[in-house]
Amino acid sequence: MITLGINAAFHDSSAAIVVDGLVVAASEEERYTRIKHAKRALPFSAWELPFHAIDHCLEAAGIKLHDVDHVAYSFDPQAFVAHRDDGLSPAGPFVLPDAESRPTREDRGVRALRAWDNRWDPLFLAYMQSVPRHLADGAPHHLRRRLAKPAGQAQPRWRFHHVDHHLCHQASAFLAAPFDRCAVLTLDGRGEEATTTYGVYRGHEQGRAGSYRPLGEVRMPHSLGLLYERVTMHLGFLGSSDEYKVMALAALGRPKLAGALEQHVHVGSDGRYRIEAIDMARVLGPARALDEPLSQHHFDIAASLQVVLEDTVGKLARWLRETSGESKLAMAGGVALNCVMNAKLRDSGLFDAVWVQPAAGDAGTALGAALWIDARERPHESVAPVAEPAPNEPVAVPLAERRWTMEHAYLGPSWSEAQIEELLRWAKLDYRRPDDLAEATAELLARNAVVGWYQGRMEWGPRALGARSILASPIDPAMQQRLNDLKDREDFRPVAPAILEERFAQWFEPAEANGGTAPFMLFVYRTKAGCAERIPSACHSDGTARVQTVSAQTNPAFHALLAAFERRTGVPVLVNTSFNVRGQPVVCRPQDALEAFFTTPLDALAIGPFLIEK
Repeated sequence: MITLGINAAFHDSSAAIVVDGLVVAASEEERYTRIKHAKRALPFSAWELPFHAIDHCLEAAGIKLHDVDHVAYSFDPQAFVAHRDDGLSPAGPFVLPDAESRPTREDRGVRALRAWDNRWDPLFLAYMQSVPRHLADGAPHHLRRRLAKPAGQAQPRWRFHHVDHHLCHQASAFLAAPFDRCAVLTLDGRGEEATTTYGVYRGHEQGRAGSYRPLGEVRMPHSLGLLYERVTMHLGFLGSSDEYKVMALAALGRPKLAGALEQHVHVGSDGRYRIEAIDMARVLGPARALDEPLSQHHFDIAASLQVVLEDTVGKLARWLRETSGESKLAMAGGVALNCVMNAKLRDSGLFDAVWVQPAAGDAGTALGAALWIDARERPHESVAPVAEPAPNEPVAVPLAERRWTMEHAYLGPSWSEAQIEELLRWAKLDYRRPDDLAEATAELLARNAVVGWYQGRMEWGPRALGARSILASPIDPAMQQRLNDLKDREDFRPVAPAILEERFAQWFEPAEANGGTAPFMLFVYRTKAGCAERIPSACHSDGTARVQTVSAQTNPAFHALLAAFERRTGVPVLVNTSFNVRGQPVVCRPQDALEAFFTTPLDALAIGPFLIEK
């Protein structure tokens, strides 16, 4: 059974493909179009489908679109209108109301809206319903070899499924995590109506099917993700894009305004929370202009927001631990990309282990949609779920036995050695092929060169994990500033260390957490005594670092490079940042890597088995 998952409703458009329970490929549209996040999260851009990412997934599976059995789209228009009282339904007419006839937004900060949020919502809903037709007939001409219907075929053979957005987030976590059973928590800006969801996953056991049971949700307008987005915009950054910058900014501030913010966030005893309407200017001061220099006050706003987020999520997690009875937690949703919050949750002792989907943002919902429909539709034992629900509780959904867990994120496209060399020759570049690429590159890095590293299949998710990375020595204290200059980004932005997995416990703590590995760069760890001074450019000002552990099994080329660097310097760590410049997606094609190399002060490029130096 072949299942194609698609995300395109808001931003970070993406696709993933699952064959008989095994994930074959997952990719983000921005990598091909070179438009960051693929598109802005606007109602009138919802018609855009990630055709390039879909094409890659089909190519990786060796099939065409008409070979697919199921298509799963990570947004459900039925759920989008289910709680509205204006009489419109997905089957009804789509009338754009005028300003006078629209329902008002009375007390938006207190109750969920019962009418259209804005004038564009009917159009947005129409686009959601049109996805099957657009997928069948709307592919760009240059991609039609794999996406067009066969001649004479009137209708596609695949079944189409609209899947709830937050259910896709949840499935991307519990159907990928290395847990047989776990609690599930998702946090993001919004889906159809939900902004936060809870659930319990129990895997396949003897005589019983695996199952998932929802435990509750928080709905619009109460959203921790949207609160973080509003403060991000108040600080002069781009919403639904730059929240990670605010997290970095928080390390430089003091949470002086946390109390004022917390007065507007109320957590109930049932795991739900309310966020009252906030006058940002009154609570936080005037909004920062885009070109205004950052001040200590702005740092303090970011620090205050971060503390409120961590405290609130801690309370939600405590409720989930008690309600679910599970000792392990799987997370997804854009808020789960906040690695500082994740570390606080990990260290709280509430759960024995915390796992976060590396594509926790909306891109990951394509994978979750495909995994969910695969697990629901693939034949499985028709037996009772793991546990019968109590009266008035949601029924657990039986699921097929899992055949895959997410050990790495290298699910994107790759180019062969022959394809890369053909491009280098065509471009008339002076390159060489070292006998040992790892040794040759490590020699350059030990001499303080900054190297573009382009190897194998591309990463899935926003983190560069040693496939499309810029690498440098962490030993030079000036390297962080040098990398920020190279990438034309803000001075306060940190970079991250990649370390040999077998050296992790010697350099960081608590290295034993979450199985003793951190392959996806989603948690911060504290450097051990005496270690921060040896890798000053890889650490935050408080001595922590957003660590990636590198395994010889999942990325042998990167592991070999780290080992070669250690032999020269005694340090098994390299600074790792994404291979891109400000405002652009991570490089995808070899051509993208060459363009970034020749338009930045990079010293060398290791692309496939080849090495280019300036």
